[in-house]
Amino acid sequence: MSLLPHLILYLTLFTVAVTGETLRPRFYSETCPEAESIVRKEMKKAMIKEARSVASVMRFQFHDCFVNGCDASLLLDDTPNMLGEKLSLSNIDSLRSFEVVDDIKEALEKACPATVSCADIVIMAARDAVALTGGPDWEVKLGRKDSLTASQKDSDDIMPSPRANATFLIDLFERFNLSVKDMVALSGSHSIGQGRCFSIMFRLYNQSGSGKPDPALEPSYRKKLDKLCPLGGDENVTGDLDATPQVFDNQYFKDLVSGRGFLNSDQTLYTNWVTREYVKMFSEDQDEFFRAFEEGMVKLGDLQSGRPGEIRFNCRVVNRRPIDVLLVS
Repeated sequence: MSLLPHLILYLTLFTVAVTGETLRPRFYSETCPEAESIVRKEMKKAMIKEARSVASVMRFQFHDCFVNGCDASLLLDDTPNMLGEKLSLSNIDSLRSFEVVDDIKEALEKACPATVSCADIVIMAARDAVALTGGPDWEVKLGRKDSLTASQKDSDDIMPSPRANATFLIDLFERFNLSVKDMVALSGSHSIGQGRCFSIMFRLYNQSGSGKPDPALEPSYRKKLDKLCPLGGDENVTGDLDATPQVFDNQYFKDLVSGRGFLNSDQTLYTNWVTREYVKMFSEDQDEFFRAFEEGMVKLGDLQSGRPGEIRFNCRVVNRRPIDVLLVS
């Protein structure tokens, strides 16, 4: 039996792993010229229906790209043979608005069947979430393929918890060639949206096992959070991540300076001396924050696993078994 076919397959997979997909702006200009306008139209409809939904969709880029690259693995439902990422520790009862991506995919399939990947939808929708709420608008690079699998374990091993401190976050982002400035700017995604009481109970009542609240919390803000999230209360109640939760601006950083960060992973950016300078910079200069956020989102969108993929017809399920895709790669 000849080994040549197996050698060719091995070399093909090795090349993909090294280079990944070639991403570029206006990737669908010929195959689906209305792709980006369709995504934005659907995002506008989602925002009108529920303002919070666009902030929820924006989070998908972070939770997808950090786990084996930007490949829409996050969107896959569990199967009898696969535990996906939706129920991982950082995502369960937290990520929401998956139906918005479903609606976008349905609209794109009607216009351009089997053309636009779910991974690219996540990138376009995240950009649109920012632009539609008053933040910057930028050109996105496209051309990703959709993952053939997902891993709850990989997500659990990588994604940070709301309890994470700045030192942990710096180290995590550095693994993906993202600088301290990138990390602080990208944390500004919390300029829009809400978080659950579950994520801050330890800050309010038992910071670092002390049995006391986080001393970094501004007193009047702590009282507000105590009322919102009483001990023994419903931990699924949500609170605003900053004082302007439906507007993408630099208020998030102003709140950190005044001790009014919602999550521990937010407030720690100001209490840590390495990250504090960027928090202060962005709190004083919104344009600088916008520029840094754009740059960070583009870098984040460049993360790839290099593994074979496909264009899913439905973002929640794979089209074919992995072996079928390998045979045509």
